[in-house]
Amino acid sequence: MTRFDLSRRGLLTAFGGGLALTQTGPALAQAAFDVNPFRLGVTAGDPQPDGFVIWTRLAPDPLAYGSGMPNQPMAVQWEVAADRGFRTVVRSGEAIARPELGHSVHVEVEGLEPARAYFYRFTVGTERSSVGRAKTTPVAGAAMDRAKFGIVGCQAYESGFYTAHRKIAAEDLDFIFCYGDYIYEGRGNPTYQNAAGPMENPRVHLGGEIYSLDDYRRRYSQYTMDTDLQASRAAAAWFAVYDDHEVDNNWVGEIDQDGTPSEIFLLRRAAAMQAFYEFMPMRKSAFPRGSSMQLYRRTQYGNLMDLSFLDTRQYRSDQPCDDRFGANCSAIDSPEAQVLGQAQEAWLLNTLDRSTATWKVMAQQVMMMDLNRTSGEGWSVNPDSWAGYSTPRRRLLKHMQDRRVSNAVVLTGDEHQNFAGNLFLDGRHPEGDPIASEFVGTSISSGGDGVDQKPEWAAFMAANPQLKFLNSQRGYVVCDVTPERWQTEFKVLDQIHDRNGVLTTRAKYAIEAGKPGLVEA
Repeated sequence: MTRFDLSRRGLLTAFGGGLALTQTGPALAQAAFDVNPFRLGVTAGDPQPDGFVIWTRLAPDPLAYGSGMPNQPMAVQWEVAADRGFRTVVRSGEAIARPELGHSVHVEVEGLEPARAYFYRFTVGTERSSVGRAKTTPVAGAAMDRAKFGIVGCQAYESGFYTAHRKIAAEDLDFIFCYGDYIYEGRGNPTYQNAAGPMENPRVHLGGEIYSLDDYRRRYSQYTMDTDLQASRAAAAWFAVYDDHEVDNNWVGEIDQDGTPSEIFLLRRAAAMQAFYEFMPMRKSAFPRGSSMQLYRRTQYGNLMDLSFLDTRQYRSDQPCDDRFGANCSAIDSPEAQVLGQAQEAWLLNTLDRSTATWKVMAQQVMMMDLNRTSGEGWSVNPDSWAGYSTPRRRLLKHMQDRRVSNAVVLTGDEHQNFAGNLFLDGRHPEGDPIASEFVGTSISSGGDGVDQKPEWAAFMAANPQLKFLNSQRGYVVCDVTPERWQTEFKVLDQIHDRNGVLTTRAKYAIEAGKPGLVEA
């Protein structure tokens, strides 16, 4: 193993990880790389009226432990310009890539103009990153005539290629909401079983199931090395949240699904939270504190949208019915159940009450519609969705109904399918006007190629009158919002087993401002 000794008097050349280091100041190094260290690309996130976060990570060998970097901090230069050619640089500075954070860089750029596009890049030594693009948000309360944004998530690496990310990068979007499952935590599986017998996975995870910080870093690197994903991350600023697979399947609170003692699971959760922060364009307010992270937050988009980004994992009580999909048990109606936790729920209700924006948006992870998962007689739910928690679900929707919160929209992922529907206090008995509408975006890759329709879905739709659309292909969602109308487009690919999938718009649904409920557009 190469030792990197950067004493003040030293001048050293290191032949390891593809770089040579020279001493330029106390505990800082400059490098000459044999391989471009920006192999994980660039991205921006959490835009505000005066700026956004810009992110990169130094990784000349992304899949190696340590990513080919020395255990020393390194200076990285950054620039933000008004044009892609960087003829008009409006902000610049230096950030320190620290080994404690895997040499990731999070710069909170300030002093920019609202509601306009900027370009950014990084430099270390003689190496320069690719160029990213991000838009600032309009000033809160400012009159806005339109916003257009995308929704992505659920991108199991082994299930197929990220063609949808390349396609969404070509859209001219104000921002992208990533609802979670950016990585999957499971071991590598060269094959999988389906009805036709054993099949080869298009791609394979490196290593076994991930537990340590090094494991999570390596898995994030494997995903983020994908150039289609890098194109999406560089095309528009992201608002990122996690769901379950960033830690472990269906985790909630201090509980995993394997019966691990909570104090042990929290060690894994701490590693996962740090890795999520390291790889996502998050603000310092989200800096992990042990196994915890301040994920939920609010963004005001002029007078057009008020966006609440929620955390439906960290504060949730255990799933009822032993987390059996299609279950029905008395614990679904537990009065002690929590989805958001008391503090986050109070924050959300206050945000909804005080909002003066036309559209009140809840961007989150798991479905809020209480769909009946039994097509025939009876009633059963997905206990890992809001339907498994009838008390907090009803409390939220009843508050919105009583306070007459208008034009409420819920944006969701997790299901690996496209859904569009309306929200009622009780979906089994949808009475009166819808309280809100929900759009559930399909996966980027999780679930493989998928299908448009299944024969049994006619009965499923009949059993769920609040549901207006269902589709199980891969793709993404685009929302086009004006003061008068919200339109959601479900964009799907015919296949993802190679990178040549053809994109089409499968369906469009709209909400007219002041008129509750979905209509086909």
